Amino acid sequence: MRRRLPRLSGREAVELLVRKFGFTVKRQRGSHVVLVEYTGDRKIVTVVPLHPELKPGILLGVLELAGIDRIERNS
Repeated sequence: MRRRLPRLSGREAVELLVRKFGFTVKRQRGSHVVLVEYTGDRKIVTVVPLHPELKPGILLGVLELAGIDRIERNS
C-alpha cells in the first residue's frame, strides 16, 4: 500500500533536503531555491518553489530531480 506524501511548504521541503539528504542551498531567485548535492563524480540539482503548500505533483517532481526514490521518502 502506498503512503501519501506529507503536505509540506517549500521552506519545509528545503529544510528536509538539507537536513536529511545532504543538499546545500546554491542560490535563490525570486521564489525558487536551487539546491545541489555532490555525490562522488555526480552533481545533483533540484529546484524548490517557496509556496505555502506544495502540491503532490510538484513535490514528487522535486524529489525525482533530487534522485530520491519512494523507499527513501517513506523512511
